Amino acid sequence: MSATELPVSHAELMDGVYRWQRHIYDLTRKYFLLGRDRLIDGLDVPQGGTVLELGCGTGRNIVLAARRYPNARFFGLDISAEMLETAGAAIAREGLSGKVNLARGDATDFDAKALFGIERFDRVFVSYSLSMIPGWEKTVSAALAALAPGGSLHVVDFGQQEGLPRWFRSLLRGWLRKFHVSPRASLRDVLESESQRAGTTFRFRTLYRGYAYLGVIGSSK
Repeated sequence: MSATELPVSHAELMDGVYRWQRHIYDLTRKYFLLGRDRLIDGLDVPQGGTVLELGCGTGRNIVLAARRYPNARFFGLDISAEMLETAGAAIAREGLSGKVNLARGDATDFDAKALFGIERFDRVFVSYSLSMIPGWEKTVSAALAALAPGGSLHVVDFGQQEGLPRWFRSLLRGWLRKFHVSPRASLRDVLESESQRAGTTFRFRTLYRGYAYLGVIGSSK
């Protein structure tokens, strides 16, 4: 799927949801999008490496990662033009325009060569986006296909809150539905299955009593 052949309904939905939310997104989400900084710290990007974020949103993560790994090159993909506008402004404000490239595209089906001029990346990460993407399993497959030899895919997203009180789970799920967010019950199974299919290593952690899941699929070398 090319950059101009986006799934119109989902792109419009995301633009509608975040047209105004994007202005306060980072301020409000820092309290409940837990584990993002742990994911960034664990990227361990090699010198001169390339990093792709799928569902880059406001650019919060890619800015922090670019600071954390100053010798790497970064690429961000998002389906929402509204979010990309905010991300681009944040990247420019931080003086990172020369090392971060953004493109509009569908994380389930994208042509990295056409969008960025590069086909494979040393690291690919997805932070709290799989829970918003229809057909999210395809994003995992597409991410793995975009990895360079020896690369790794890093995912953090909502867990099933299995160690938290039932009332908390109910309140959280109800609130998330307002933003078209649905925690993926099969996230671990899908990541592990894709890892086995590709013959790669797999690591998975449950964070904060199941509030969030953190998974890493590492390519075989």
